Amino acid sequence: MRILKVFFWIVWRIWFYILMAIPILIMFPFLVISILTESGYPYFFKMARIWAKVILFGMGFSYKVNQEPVLKSKTSYMIVANHTSMVDIMLMLAIIKNPFVFVGKQELSKIPLFGFFYKRTCILVDRGSAKSRRDVFEAAQQRIKRGLSVCIFPEGGVPDDESIVLDEFKDGAFRLAIEHQIPILPITFPDNKKRFSYTFFSGSPGVMRVKIHTHIETQGKTLDDRRAIKQETFQIIYDQLVSFER
Repeated sequence: MRILKVFFWIVWRIWFYILMAIPILIMFPFLVISILTESGYPYFFKMARIWAKVILFGMGFSYKVNQEPVLKSKTSYMIVANHTSMVDIMLMLAIIKNPFVFVGKQELSKIPLFGFFYKRTCILVDRGSAKSRRDVFEAAQQRIKRGLSVCIFPEGGVPDDESIVLDEFKDGAFRLAIEHQIPILPITFPDNKKRFSYTFFSGSPGVMRVKIHTHIETQGKTLDDRRAIKQETFQIIYDQLVSFER
């Protein structure tokens, strides 16, 4: 039985990377055209959502969304969620219809094919460079002015220790939200670690639940409120993760 499971995991993980490439290859000319101008990004985003859903469903995943707020179509949000899996990106694209851009680590731009579009559409950050972190603010400002939302995983990466329920949040997402006076939208992914973690021989097809929480306003807030807002957001996601585990 163990041998069969190992064989399944190997084939399943390889299939994941094949699924990442297939939609990109099929839509490649249209994707390239959509990134030539800023006005083309909403079309790129629609195709990115198709890409994400192909991967999720092709891997045997379905998702169930519990949503409290109705997102306003012309409002920019700072979207934040816990980060435990490679499929967090795909699930986020699948559930949020309002166009947004990811702030992500520069290393992902090295992934063949995927990286070509990633570095041209996302805000890249080198966490070891102070200049890179400053550039993120300016890049985010440009996107927000165009009516886009911004998505950051505030843990700053996936914790190596998978027993950690929720790692400490970095300041970046909350600083940006306050400085741009945009609401923070907390989202909880309780099942992604179980379904498709970074541990190679693990995971299984199934349902991935999503909780989209009521947004947190930053209007009138200053950077002095940053820690309080960060802690409030952390507690919302943490409490929900604990609740799902019961």
